[in-house]
Amino acid sequence: MSRIEPFTPVQYVMGKTEFCGLDIEVNKNVLIPRPETELLVEAGVGFVRAIPMPRILDLCTGSGCVAIALTKRIPGCRIVASDISEEALCVARLNAEKHGVGDSIEFVKSDLFADLKGSFDIILSNPPYISGPEFSDLPDEVLKEPRIALYGGEDGLDFYRRIFACAGRFLKSGGHIALEAGYGQADAIISIITSSVGFEFIGATKDFNDIDRIIAAKWIN
Repeated sequence: MSRIEPFTPVQYVMGKTEFCGLDIEVNKNVLIPRPETELLVEAGVGFVRAIPMPRILDLCTGSGCVAIALTKRIPGCRIVASDISEEALCVARLNAEKHGVGDSIEFVKSDLFADLKGSFDIILSNPPYISGPEFSDLPDEVLKEPRIALYGGEDGLDFYRRIFACAGRFLKSGGHIALEAGYGQADAIISIITSSVGFEFIGATKDFNDIDRIIAAKWIN
């Protein structure tokens, strides 16, 4: 039997976790999906009600859980799932094949938008958002997860700035973007949105602990 390191998350020990009713395989190369991220899937489903065959981008896909859940719930959707980590993409592809949607999702290795092409009706992302001070106080189990999927810069907002600096070039007119946020970050992210030319803040969704967890905006250019 292989030795289990101290503080290894139980999901890594089991090799899987549950997300939107699906068994999602996980290992040390991907962030463990949280229940809060299911709200990101709900946001995507809500956006596409009037869009036939929507094209959706799952930015920072990790295990692929969001892309897979969306593919299961939105018939005819076309999804691109990207991540900077090839190791994470391997896990995401494995999960997609496991759930029979391997041919329905295009996986792309990309540092955010760097290697992406085309335009999208919807962009969804659970980007790294742990700040420097928060990172030093994370539980030992969380520190076993990949730093690249957790650390969002000293104030935790680096990825939101980068995303809104570029997202307009990849959204169709009237397209939507929804991002998961950390505790206490909503006001700062809304400020980034309102100061980004072409974007309109459209709402925040609270999680089960009354935290503004999903921040949504519309591309109005």
